[in-house]
Amino acid sequence: MYEYITGRLTFISPSYVVLDVNGIGYQIALGNPYRYSSKMEQSVTIYVQQIIREDAHLLYGFETLAEKELFLRLLSVSGIGPKSGLAIMANEDHQGLIQAIEAGDVTYLTKFPGVGKKTAQQMVLDLKGKLTELVEDPMSLFYEGNDDTALAEAMEALQALGYSPKEIKKVEKVLEKESLPNTDDYLRAALKLMMKK
Repeated sequence: MYEYITGRLTFISPSYVVLDVNGIGYQIALGNPYRYSSKMEQSVTIYVQQIIREDAHLLYGFETLAEKELFLRLLSVSGIGPKSGLAIMANEDHQGLIQAIEAGDVTYLTKFPGVGKKTAQQMVLDLKGKLTELVEDPMSLFYEGNDDTALAEAMEALQALGYSPKEIKKVEKVLEKESLPNTDDYLRAALKLMMKK
């Protein structure tokens, strides 16, 4: 139904943003809401996918059409729902994800929250050879800004993505020694560390 929504960014939480369009606030779930930290009160365009459940009508958002397409391909895999699909998308190394699927690297894929060995094998089975046109798409933007609560917000975002408190604590200890400019950078660094485990 919706292809994209353009509106004024009025709110950022660990799991979603709110876009104001002519006085209506659209709540849009994102893998990494903090990538829009520097865009507060500015006009932003987010590609969206509407998912209708019995108890809710939800909007999932993406920076590019290629990201949205990758999300939809992930949803076609048995065992991957919108929440785990978004958690997989949060790690913005989408090229690495596609390469792991092409190479059949089940170990890499099981590092995502909510992805067990069976689901990882299913991802390879269902998607191998079907993602090649998405490989060259540049999928990340860099933002500036500074916030003392950046690390705490990044850890909240990890929790929203489904990582366990134990996993988050380990990563937090490593990142406490870093001095990164914003939440987005901390979250990117945290997700990279999660994938190295």
